[in-house]
Amino acid sequence: MNKRIIVTASFFGALAVVLGAFGAHSLKGHLDVQSLQVWQKGVEYQFYHVFALLYLSTFARYKNKLINLAFIFFTLGIILFSGSLYAIIIGKIAEKQGLTTFLGPITPIGGLALILGWLCLFFAAIKDK
Repeated sequence: MNKRIIVTASFFGALAVVLGAFGAHSLKGHLDVQSLQVWQKGVEYQFYHVFALLYLSTFARYKNKLINLAFIFFTLGIILFSGSLYAIIIGKIAEKQGLTTFLGPITPIGGLALILGWLCLFFAAIKDK
């Protein structure tokens, strides 16, 4: 197992629990239903990719560059995709509409990073003997 990947997954997992609870308990009275759903979508995707990172850690004994790339893409994807969704919602609460305009285009870049992580894992599996 790869300590770096497990530490990263553990950090993002704990953070997802905190942010999920924060959204469910602290943001409920401050946001409309659609904004709460956006927050929740960030938490969901963060959790999904925590599990993907944990799965990657089981391949750490292989010196496969694609596994390392998948780790990088999943990590960037969590930060850019989920992070931008969180920031957009916090920006709504703080009434910082410029933040939404700035961060809106970052969300799909994060989504692309997540897709690239999955593709790296796919090609690593195909390449494995």
